[in-house]
Amino acid sequence: MSDQNTPALPTARRIEWGVRLHELPLLIGLVLLWMMLWQTLSLLSLVSGFIVAFSVMRLFYLPPVELAGRFNVWWAARYLGFFLWQLAVASCQVALLAVRPGPPPKTSIIAVKLRTRSDFILTMVGLTTSLIPGSLVADIDRFESTLYLHVLNTPTQKEITKMRRETLYIERLLVMAVGSREEMRVLR
Repeated sequence: MSDQNTPALPTARRIEWGVRLHELPLLIGLVLLWMMLWQTLSLLSLVSGFIVAFSVMRLFYLPPVELAGRFNVWWAARYLGFFLWQLAVASCQVALLAVRPGPPPKTSIIAVKLRTRSDFILTMVGLTTSLIPGSLVADIDRFESTLYLHVLNTPTQKEITKMRRETLYIERLLVMAVGSREEMRVLR
């Protein structure tokens, strides 16, 4: 029986054994995460982290993260400053809410539709918003680029509108820091 007469079988996703250049940041990040989880800097944790990271990268499908290839130091510093300021202010506000007498504060689930379609920006906005006390990402609609946030202390529409504006401001800071030129045009 010759190979020419054999019908072609559908090709399954093959495991690739090499690491491409654009995968190096992911590999390094996973190895560092492994070493942080084990809280040790040793040759054993480095080698085992590499084995685990390489296995995860090859066995599980991870969609490629498309970066714009630009980084603006000024806007990144503004983003970091805004984040640290919001972190400090929100921590104090949540602490006061926790110890004040009276009924528990009202909460809301709000939808914030982002203006960009980048998965990276969507993820970064969600992470930033979740790290600031008093708000948490409850759900994400990736295809509509919408974050659903659970927000603490929203008794009136004024607080809900303020949270939406802050989330869109975080998006703006991130796009200006690391977004593509097309994403920057969308925001203007």
